[in-house]
Amino acid sequence: MAQNSSQIVSFSNAHCLDVGGRQIALRPDGRLYNLGEWTPEVATALAAKEGLTLLVQHWKVLNALRDYYAAYNVSPVKKLLKRALKEAGHAALTSDAALDELFPGGVLLQGSRLAGVPQPMLDAELERATAPVPAKPVVTAPARQHFTGEFQFNGETYKVTQIGNLIDLHRWNPQLAEFMASQEGITLSADHWEVLNFLRAFYFEYGVTPMVKILMKHMAEEVGAERASREHLYHLFPKGPSRQGSRIAGLPEPQGCIDG
Repeated sequence: MAQNSSQIVSFSNAHCLDVGGRQIALRPDGRLYNLGEWTPEVATALAAKEGLTLLVQHWKVLNALRDYYAAYNVSPVKKLLKRALKEAGHAALTSDAALDELFPGGVLLQGSRLAGVPQPMLDAELERATAPVPAKPVVTAPARQHFTGEFQFNGETYKVTQIGNLIDLHRWNPQLAEFMASQEGITLSADHWEVLNFLRAFYFEYGVTPMVKILMKHMAEEVGAERASREHLYHLFPKGPSRQGSRIAGLPEPQGCIDG
């Protein structure tokens, strides 16, 4: 790649990057303090600091990360990044070996740092065991409100987060879903189950619960735009197909911009 004056790089200290006279503030972990300051020249400078020379293949991955973040306001987990690369015609870059060769520090960690996007959030389930539970849990919630704290069903106690998602995800079953839905004033129909099953399939394939934009995109590809439309999904789940749907589907709450 040809060099020009804007790509002249120096490092005044560990947390500042000088790119063509611009002082770019960095966090202690090397990420940009202000994501809006990212440019291709900044990415090149960050890569050089880490001993990488960005090639065409690197840029395909970095652009995929940035395009995904621009569309959904959340960075993709690895499987979703691979899917985005494949859809963009870069199937050769979707293997772990190819990505590891390009980004020795890890495509999610190092790649997102160079792309100027947040590090992808890890599976929310990893923090389930330590999820806070109120000291005095609420046994039942007001009519048509989701459960909080804990609730009783068929003689068993189920703990949930403050926004109503199960803490012990493995205890979910369809009967429990019907009960949780009824608490929120919903009687589950075949249309509801189409969404709930899709949410669960997505979670178990990609390890994250999709926010509504991602849900709509992927559902549209599989079941058609009409059944994945905002109007249809919000008719089924008035409090949000991702937020409310994830509760009833027995999944962690979605990450990023959820039901906007």
